Amino acid sequence: MGVDGRLRAVVALAQAMASAPTPRDAWRAAAQGAREGLGGSFAALSVWERERGRLKVLVNTGELADDEEEFPEDETYPVHQFPEIAEFLHERWAGGGGPNAWVETATGHAPWPVSREPGYFPKRVAALRRRGRGCCVVAPIVLDGRAWGELYVARPREAPPFGADDAEFATVVASVVAAGLAQTERLEEVRRLAFTDPLTGLANRRAVDIQLDEAVGRHRDEGAVVSLVVCDLNGLKAVNDTHGHAVGDRLLERFGSVLSVCGARLPGALAARLGGDEFCLLTVGPPADEVIAVAKELCVRAAELELGEGVACGIASTGDPIGQVLSARRLFRLADAAQYRAKAARASEPVVAGRDGAVLRLADAPPRAGDRRRFRDAPPRPVSLKHLRA
Repeated sequence: MGVDGRLRAVVALAQAMASAPTPRDAWRAAAQGAREGLGGSFAALSVWERERGRLKVLVNTGELADDEEEFPEDETYPVHQFPEIAEFLHERWAGGGGPNAWVETATGHAPWPVSREPGYFPKRVAALRRRGRGCCVVAPIVLDGRAWGELYVARPREAPPFGADDAEFATVVASVVAAGLAQTERLEEVRRLAFTDPLTGLANRRAVDIQLDEAVGRHRDEGAVVSLVVCDLNGLKAVNDTHGHAVGDRLLERFGSVLSVCGARLPGALAARLGGDEFCLLTVGPPADEVIAVAKELCVRAAELELGEGVACGIASTGDPIGQVLSARRLFRLADAAQYRAKAARASEPVVAGRDGAVLRLADAPPRAGDRRRFRDAPPRPVSLKHLRA
């Protein structure tokens, strides 16, 4: 590939990473762009997990060996087996040098940035032979002056080996990938903040709106059981007035932890703070009785908190006789009405729509003058929750 072709490859790589909707898409774009730009048959992107002392493969692309997957769950390698990333190259950067790529071949005869000890047999050479590849070029990825991981591109045995010019180009490609990864990480942080309640660390109302909309869609299409538990923390105003808002915030945080722990008993449950003293738990799949049991435990544990006066809990589940649920708004109104009834009755256990006929009438009746009910209306369908997933 000539200079113009390589320039086009770099531009295409940068554009693909910039438009990637999720980190996984960005990783795939990085590996595919590097493989195509360098004329390889295989490419991988790995991250150095310092706290675990290992290189973790994020993505493999191209011609995969039998023991390789596109997005492996547990393909990792102890970093001490690859000291060029953790030791030599890092020291070179600390001394003012740049992160240069290098080449390895299955024969073991290739440019190498350090003097080899007698009998030195790099792990990469063994991996090339084991997987039937002829050579590879390895480019360190550096973010904020620190080794982040590496880009690895290989060619088959019958292909010409990589040369010095390929190593130089791989260094350029790695710098473009580093810039793309930095942008991806910044966007992920923005997305995380956009869908997270800053005080409790739970999901926020925006995240609930999106996931509830998708959940009700699954109920319509597949018949999945969707349950919503809406909670109102009792006594928060009294705590704020008596002890101050800092103590009130600690009560909110403490209840948020209790909600998270209880919700963990329901696979895939989303625990969220809707705002103020209102929280919710959203599940897709578990039967209504399991959700009710968890909500009962939540009420008991909330009543045991040092401050506050327990919690009012309302539940609406498509697994109960609540009529057709064609929209997120309908399920929200039913759960809200059940919570309103629990609060008005100072109930120590959850009130369940469909098992308390008054809830259905309450949800459908227009509010009277002075009525404090605030039945929620879900907003128009927002952006996909896929942006929240890695």
